[in-house]
Amino acid sequence: MTVKFAAASALALIVGLGGAAKAENAPENTAILDTYADIAEAGYGDSLALARQVQAAVEALIATPSAEALTAARSAWLAARVPYQQTEVYRFGNPVVDDWEGKVNAWPLDEGLIDYVDSSYGGPSDENGFATLNVIATPEFSLSGQAVDATEITPALLSDTLHEADGIEANVATGYHAIEFLLWGQDLNGHGHGHGAGARPWTDYAQDEACTNGNCDRRAAYLKAATDLLVSDLDWMAAQWAEGGAARTALMDNPDAGLSAILTGMGSLSYGEQAGERMRLGLMLNDPEEEHDCFSDNTHNSHYYDGLGIRNVYVGQYVRADGSIVAGPSLSDLVAATDPALDAEMKGKLADTLIALGRIKTAAEAGFAYDRMLERGNAGGEALIMGGVDALIDQTRTIERVVATLGLDQIEFEGSDSLDNPGAVFQ
Repeated sequence: MTVKFAAASALALIVGLGGAAKAENAPENTAILDTYADIAEAGYGDSLALARQVQAAVEALIATPSAEALTAARSAWLAARVPYQQTEVYRFGNPVVDDWEGKVNAWPLDEGLIDYVDSSYGGPSDENGFATLNVIATPEFSLSGQAVDATEITPALLSDTLHEADGIEANVATGYHAIEFLLWGQDLNGHGHGHGAGARPWTDYAQDEACTNGNCDRRAAYLKAATDLLVSDLDWMAAQWAEGGAARTALMDNPDAGLSAILTGMGSLSYGEQAGERMRLGLMLNDPEEEHDCFSDNTHNSHYYDGLGIRNVYVGQYVRADGSIVAGPSLSDLVAATDPALDAEMKGKLADTLIALGRIKTAAEAGFAYDRMLERGNAGGEALIMGGVDALIDQTRTIERVVATLGLDQIEFEGSDSLDNPGAVFQ
């Protein structure tokens, strides 16, 4: 079973220097925020468009199950991750995103809640009595003393009943990773020397005597419900960043707070979330379950595109899925007008991070799976991952300097025990 360790702590990075004077050639805050919102609208719009391609591929798989149809659905899922990961920098500083994000990208998950798992997974625990519920095989169950009729697997059942059932965060029933599990199955490779992804057979969706592991019709229903829900959730979020949308409006209502939102997202994703919870923690635990995209073995791409998303919002430029570019006045322009050397340093640190994350991506694509990098004693893997961790921490220090130079107050970045209090990880 998946075991959860040490919740992230909050690392307060407080700067209170008052309002800094703006250089004459600096862009207006509202222009910077327009670009930031335009990139969000484009990024979530691309995520929605590619999620619809996942939806179409899933419908094709369900209609005519085959190895080729499963491969096509997996390929669509992998493509859909590229724009979505670039939007994660909008977390932490935008309440509309923070209140919503757990429905679409929560991880790690106790996958036994959803479907069959290997016997090595274990059973229910004191921490999670639903860790092996297997709702696909369980049309009726009890939750908090109430009977639940799961005969029909619908988006509402997933979002309103199963997701975070019993208030337990590991009970992830919706979003990218639930879909990922249903497409790939468990990753049982551990630190094996082959490909690190799961190997669910296409026959898990066969609707005749070829069905493997039982309940193929309900498994298909769950996959369809989860995919439909992802599409509707992304459709909602893309609308929040359109003209007149709640997220864009909230951002523009207070331009100074808007700049703080940009930097809070950059610093929190760089430090506590990516360097800490997604990278350093997994290396400390030598645990392949701590891979962000563990079922598909796509973690190297998730890390890279998170890093690219941070750069996007600083330089005010995003390359859309169709190759077109969204660009405009940026935080980089504002910093350059105030302190050109600091802007050059910030862009250099962002480039260094992408190089470090790119090394992980290149190595994984050449066959050095991320779960192998996490193996205890694997010096090459540790060097690759720590190269990314160190670069992310280093760029966070420069983000702090940007905060100070712009005179922004009370900015708090997310932290991680793996970075701030390593001993607590093993308690």
